[in-house]
Amino acid sequence: MKKFKSLLLPAIGVSIAFCLTACLHNYENNERASIGERATLSTADSSEFEELRSLNWQQVFFDSGTDNWRENWIKDGLMGTVENSPEGMHVKAGPEADNHAHHMVLWTKRSFEGDVKVSFEYTRTDSAELYVTILYLLASGEGTTEFPTDIMEWAEYRDEPYMRHYFDNMDTYHISYAAFGLGEEDAPDDYIRARRYLPLANNRLMGTALEGDYTNTGFFKTGVPHQITVIKYDDTLWMKVSNEEQTQLYKWSTASHPNINKGRIGLRHMFTRSALYKNVQVSALSS
Repeated sequence: MKKFKSLLLPAIGVSIAFCLTACLHNYENNERASIGERATLSTADSSEFEELRSLNWQQVFFDSGTDNWRENWIKDGLMGTVENSPEGMHVKAGPEADNHAHHMVLWTKRSFEGDVKVSFEYTRTDSAELYVTILYLLASGEGTTEFPTDIMEWAEYRDEPYMRHYFDNMDTYHISYAAFGLGEEDAPDDYIRARRYLPLANNRLMGTALEGDYTNTGFFKTGVPHQITVIKYDDTLWMKVSNEEQTQLYKWSTASHPNINKGRIGLRHMFTRSALYKNVQVSALSS
């Protein structure tokens, strides 16, 4: 019997490692399948975005990044760390690639409703050539007994924050940015793309992509501050990214998927990824 156990345990370990790697590759393959050529927006789009930005937005959340992060945020994941400094809130996922326990997510303690505008300064601090940073917008649970609408009721389930625990069980918009490489020589230098998770469809990431993919943006070099503004208004999702050298606007229609109008905002780092966040602001439209 002892000999049998000694042979069985290594085999189980190999199987678990294979499963974890397969989950990551499945996520990357879904990302790769929907990445296209760089899209361009018209002058009319830029004018529409500026009109939206000038609406009567009222600030409902603010974090400079320099004070105690626990006042405003709740963390998924046991391995990632958050440190406050005069430079901002330093969010660091765990250091082990391919170990799903080393992902992390920071969630706002409060939820938001309706049209929202999110802005923050983002400075990448890692030098990774792979993996993704994600903004979750208006996130809630799928609404079942196991995964209630309030995601904090099942936070323990995400102590090891596998990607599938999010796209399988949450209603949320997802924007990948500062996203690098997919393990292929011809992969884009970086990409920005959006999704709307469909948890009750039980199709993992299939069908979640919002049309409009942006590749080789030239943004998000290590140590370079970027100002990011995201607006969810009616059935459109907007993202504007600026640094000292360039500014670019991105846009996705959400009309192809069920609307989301309530939930928390989250900052996700896949393993090995880290960044500084400063002056995180959420605004809602005043009635």
